[in-house]
Amino acid sequence: MSTRILVVNNYGQYCHLIFRTLRDLGVETKLVSNELAVEEIEAMEPDGIVLSGGPSLERSGRCEEYVLKLNIPILGICLGHQIIGKAYGGGVRRGRQGGYAEVVVEILDEDEIFRGLPKYLKTWSSHADEVAELPENFEILAKSEICEIEAMRHKEKDLFGIQWHPEVAHTERGEDIFKNFMRICKI
Repeated sequence: MSTRILVVNNYGQYCHLIFRTLRDLGVETKLVSNELAVEEIEAMEPDGIVLSGGPSLERSGRCEEYVLKLNIPILGICLGHQIIGKAYGGGVRRGRQGGYAEVVVEILDEDEIFRGLPKYLKTWSSHADEVAELPENFEILAKSEICEIEAMRHKEKDLFGIQWHPEVAHTERGEDIFKNFMRICKI
């Protein structure tokens, strides 16, 4: 049986790239609305969820419920990262550097999600908004010169947030992050 990962659409411009990247890696995937009830998500029996980027927390639908109530691996990308942070009591603020740009991130802890990646990665990221205060029971996995919390994970659950976009060609080793997430989903 193949791994099934749902991509939750938060109206981000790269949402379909996440879907296509996972599909091209051989994952059974489906793009779903962020307004589905938790029970509707559970009925699809996903092995994991990716929360896409998007324009604002106000348009993130029921994503906070998914993060708090579903007991499956979740990877939050950009806005998805911020949703996880906010849901668990962390602080989200306007970033010092908005707009998309190349950002070099430093991997502080390889963890499962960054297994096999180099210490420094060139990434494509927007910091219009960012996680500025680490939620309780989370640890920082990566930082950059412009943001202290480029990536984080929950200490006990398979909840991962990354500020940058691994689905775009401008990000080094982005596919490897998805492959690592696929491995996490199969455990």
